[in-house]
Parts: sequence; C-alpha cells; structure tokens
Amino acid sequence: MNQNETIEFLRVNFLRGPNIWTYRPVIEAWVDIGALEDRPSNTIPGLYERLLEWLPGLMVHRCGVGEPGGFMSRVRDGTWPAHILEHITIELQNLAGMQTGFGKARQTSVRGIYKVAVRARDERVSRAALEAGRDLLMAAIENRPHDVHATVKQLQELVDRYCLGPSTACIVGAAAERGIPAIRLNDGNLAQLGHGSRQRRIWTAETDQTSAIAEGIASDKDLTKTLLGACGVPIPEGRVVDSPAEAWQAAEDIGLPVVVKPVDGNHGRGVSIELMTQAEVEAAYPFALRHGSEVMVESYIPGNEHRLLVVGGKLVAAARGESAWVTGDGVSTVFDLVEAQINSDPRRGVTEDAPLSEIGIVENPSIRQDLERQGLGPQAVPEAGRRVLIQRNGNVAYECTDKVHPDVAAIVSLAARVVGLDVAGIDVVAEDISRPLAEQRGAVVEVNAGPGLLMHLKPLAGTPRPVGAAIVEHLFPGGENGRIPIVGVCGEHGTTQTAELIALLMRISGWHVGLASREGLFIDRRRLDGLDPIRFDQSQRLLMNRAIDAAVFESAARNILCDGLPYDKCQIGVVTGVGGAHDLAEFHIEDDDQVFNVLRTQVDVILPDGVAVLNAGDARVVEMASLCDGHVIFYADSGDLPVIAEHRKGGGRVVFRRGDQIVLANAGQEIELPVVNAAFTFGVIDPGCLLPAVAVAWALDISVELMSAGLETFAIEQTAREAEARALVVQAD
Repeated sequence: MNQNETIEFLRVNFLRGPNIWTYRPVIEAWVDIGALEDRPSNTIPGLYERLLEWLPGLMVHRCGVGEPGGFMSRVRDGTWPAHILEHITIELQNLAGMQTGFGKARQTSVRGIYKVAVRARDERVSRAALEAGRDLLMAAIENRPHDVHATVKQLQELVDRYCLGPSTACIVGAAAERGIPAIRLNDGNLAQLGHGSRQRRIWTAETDQTSAIAEGIASDKDLTKTLLGACGVPIPEGRVVDSPAEAWQAAEDIGLPVVVKPVDGNHGRGVSIELMTQAEVEAAYPFALRHGSEVMVESYIPGNEHRLLVVGGKLVAAARGESAWVTGDGVSTVFDLVEAQINSDPRRGVTEDAPLSEIGIVENPSIRQDLERQGLGPQAVPEAGRRVLIQRNGNVAYECTDKVHPDVAAIVSLAARVVGLDVAGIDVVAEDISRPLAEQRGAVVEVNAGPGLLMHLKPLAGTPRPVGAAIVEHLFPGGENGRIPIVGVCGEHGTTQTAELIALLMRISGWHVGLASREGLFIDRRRLDGLDPIRFDQSQRLLMNRAIDAAVFESAARNILCDGLPYDKCQIGVVTGVGGAHDLAEFHIEDDDQVFNVLRTQVDVILPDGVAVLNAGDARVVEMASLCDGHVIFYADSGDLPVIAEHRKGGGRVVFRRGDQIVLANAGQEIELPVVNAAFTFGVIDPGCLLPAVAVAWALDISVELMSAGLETFAIEQTAREAEARALVVQAD
C-alpha cells in the first residue's frame, strides 16, 4: 500500500454502459491516497484558498449539501483527497468544453483506497482530466506552483481532437432528449441513432437519407445553378471559365460587378465579390482555383448573405451575415486593427465550434481589393475615427428565422428538393429577407450538403433554434424512438440457457433476433466470431446490425463491473438470483448485499413501459421490484410462495410450475401452458431457466401455442447438441 503523502492510481477503468454508479459512461479510478488518509483538507494550510484561486468554478459545485458552495464547504470543514480529485476532474472537463456534472467517491474496506467515478463523454479526455486533476491536487497540497491555464488548454485540444463536433453533438443531444439511443461508430462524426433495424445514421448534418447523387450535385455549383434555374429558382447569371482572360471576358458579357468563386468550394473559401475591374477579376481567378477544381464567374447580387436551413423540405432556421468593420486610431495598422477589434473576439476561432471565423486579410484578395478601393493596405494606418470596411459578407451568425418571407421559405424548400437533399444549407443573397426575392433582385447563390449548424445553435444575436431536434424529428417522425425490443438476463445461475431459450421463443415468433451469451454471438441461428461474446464491444455489434429486430443479452456481475451493460435501456430485464460475492473479491465486493447493488443495474435500466422478470424464490431479487420503473412479473417453482400470492392479489402477473404444467396467472385468471412430453422437456430444460423465459414471452405477448412449440423445439435441439458434444469427446478419446 502507498504509505507516502501522494496519490496513486491502482486501476483506471472506462465503464461504457450503465453501471453501479450511473446510467451513463464513467471513468472509474481506484485511488490509493496513502498517508494522506490521515490529512483531511482542513488540516492542510492554504489548500482551500489555492483550490479556489486555481479553479473558481468549484464554488458552484453542490456536492452532498445540495446547494452551490456545498463542495467547498466540505473542503473547508474537512474531506479527503479522493473526494477532492472527483470534483477537480469534473471541473477540468467543464473548463475544457466537455460538460460534466456527475461524480462520486467511495471508500473501500481497505484503508486509504477509494473508488472515484466521474462522468466520461470521451474516454481519452476523461483519462487525461483525471491525471491532470491528480497533478493539480498534489501541487495544491504541497503548495507548489501549477499552470492551470496550460492544463486546460491541453484538455481543450483533446476535446477538439476526440469529441463530437458541435453539429453532430447537437443532433445526438436532441436524440437523447427524445429517448433515442446513440452509438458513435468512429473517431469522427459518424453516429448511429437507434438500434438494429430501426436505426438511422448521421455524419454531421448529413443523414443516411442524404442522397450521394444529391451531394454530388450540390458540390458542382454550375450544375446546381442549371437545375435550379430550370425549375424557376432565382439564381445569378454566370458560367465556368478556364483562364483569367476568359474570366474577364465572362465578366464583360455578364455585366459588372461580378463574383469569382470556385465551382466546388465550400464555406466561402476562394470567393471574391463585387469585382469591378479587369485587374480584380483576373487576380481573383488563381485565388478561386486554389480552392476548387474549376472557376465560375457570376453576376453580383447586392445585399446581405443569408443561410437558410431546410430539413425534410421545411425551413427550420435562418441566419443573416453582416459586414465587418474596424475603426482607425491614427496609430495602428489595418492588420493590427483587425487583430485587436475583430479576431480578438472570443467567438472567433479556427475550430468548427467557433461561431465566427478569424479574418485573414493578407491571404484574402477580396479583402485586399476592398482595402485598395478605400486607398488602404494591410500595413496602412487609418486616421483616428475612420471606419474601414474589412469584409463585405460572411459573419453569418445573426438569427432571422422569424423574418423570412413565406415566398423565400417556399423557394429554398424548392431548391433543396430540386437538388435532392433532405438536409440542406441554402445561401441566399438579399437586401431584405422579409420581402420576396423577385422584388429586390435576390437570388439563391449556393446549395450546401452537410451544412454547419453552429450559426443556428449559437447565434451572435437572436434566439438559438432547435435544429438538432428538427433533424431528429425528420429521421424519427411521430414520436418514434428507434428502439428494438431488448431483453437483458443476469443473475447467479442459469442465465445462459435462459437467454438462449428467450431468443428461440422470440425467433419463432417472427423476429430476427440477436443473441449474446456465453455460448457465442448469434444472429438467428448464425454464429458470429467473438472471443468473449458477452463483453461490451462484442455485444454492441448486435445493436449496430441492421438485420436484427430484437436482441437478447446475457450479462454477469463481472461484466457490469468491468464494462457496464452494452445497452442504455431495455424492454425486459431478468434477474435469476443474487450471489457469488466470493468470485468478485478483486472488485472489493465482499458480500451479497454488494452483489445486489451490481445486479440491480439490470432493473434500473428497464423502460417505463417495460417489465422486470424476477425470481420470487430469492429474497434479494424480490427487493429489486421496487426499483423497476415498469411492471414486474415474478416467477417461482411453486405458486404457494407468499410473494407470488401477494403479487397476484395486487393484480400483478406471475409464472409458476404446478406439476407438469406451467401456469401464467394474475389476479383473476390462470392460463395453463400446454407442455408436450413434459417429463422430457423438464428433464432437459432447467425449470429455473424455463420459468423466466416463459415470463419474458408472456411480457412480449407471444402466444401460449408458440411458447409450447418453442419449449419442445429447444428441448430437442438441446438434446441433439449434448449428444453431439458427447460424440466428439468419445471420438477424441
């Protein structure tokens, strides 16, 4: 054991699914605080003050007191380093931009060793925050300097590198609010919403309903304009050119002023606007070519740039752009004024979560041209008080959805349909978006696939729009939640055969069923490869598979302690018994009461319209009934158990064995399940597995006739498998 005044990590584990701490993923650290066990925070001079100076946000942490300042009160009155580490890790994640609120610290039976759990939206960021939190805490304890700013900056870089981008995150967040599960499919922004055959996929603001053809059309601005113009959408006149000279010829034919831009560019890159001279047009050609494969010249449309978001054929949000200006002071250059008055705005940045982009005046010829028209350059010094135009368009972050004229809304909806995009960002230039475009020479200038959503989520002015919710409603209309029936089975005994029998009963009812049990990973009868089929990553393969309509998962207490459950919620949860603490000693599980706290996770995740199937013969399992948000079906080998009688009397459903019959009963009704060749069936199938499987089938409204056929089929298949296994043993001998 660590006997020094330091903090050591004995084990750091990422629990990816619902676990003993919470329903969400957490980082769990086993922490040895050594001799610091004898030094609570109120005995360390200056610790309170240093923590508050370095991390003032700790003052709003509530902790067990239940009000802001609660945690720091604990620090002042005396608490231990593991508890402080929990809150520092939470605060560092918040400062890095990965919002976190949950954390717990609990002492084990071994003196000085604690378990610390903190909500983890990304494993890599949370691990880094945990380690950084330890370093910060030790510096505070030892009264050493610590660069908190550098620590937070490093964590912010990890968030930018590893976490979902703002567009994807807002859609996933909106799905969570609807109770729709999500699985991240890669290290980027590809995410799955829903499970199995009911899933949908998104990649930023693109969906699995976004046509590849439509995306190809949108990336070709010339083709897009041709199609839009043919359907009556107002567009600027223009054409593709092959050289600076041809660009000037096109400008003369179209009429000045003009815009020069790449045919397949995006995000406004390579665009030069309101060009008036041959020199400007010819200089803009190579700039546009650097950002695309071809160059287009088109007529200049006066007015402000607007981005209108269309989802499922409906306008859901709109943002307006504004010009960017600086004011001279008689001392600073234009370049310095831009840095001080524009790029210093914390809302500007180079990452995708910044509402506004930084402005680079040296590399942008369009900006340089506007400066030249004002008799200035980047190194010129404007006189004090002079306003200088820096960027005509861009800065599209001013919310204006409620001002959009119905005719404009109809036009952008038509533009999205013409291109074929289910989610589209339509760029419109108009002097007044509240008037029809025909009245003001307004036009649709671009149609974009995979549009950024940040301008609508964090506008510089106006109310944010629920664009993530609009996309989720488009993918899951009418209250759909993307869920398939999931049955989870855990407990001390019989879970493998129970899970297999449940899967068979569901399969003969017409579902394509995924099964993860100790015997393997299956889709219907087909076995998939998997070294440990009930580990989290193997089990989740089933939920990613579009071929399955339902899934059954066997889990053990060890799996919950190591990984968490492989699903967020389930329709039915089965607990067969509580026990086996002796096999879990390495997790500091020492008695069956602690095993209860592990296995209750299976009941905690049952949906409100779901069912808990519980063994009435195990008193600890019976206690779990009060934890279920849904209904409860008790099962037992005998209908005479007081728990069975009491539950049935209260209108609850029960399943029990009466001689050679299985009885499904509630307050005033009994249904006898006909068991063909009962002696054979009961001899092959453990009643402790048969009864909960029948209860699950009843909860799923499977008919007794199908149940009976399924039991007989399973018994026959089980007998055949056992005979085959014996034959292989004999052959090996």
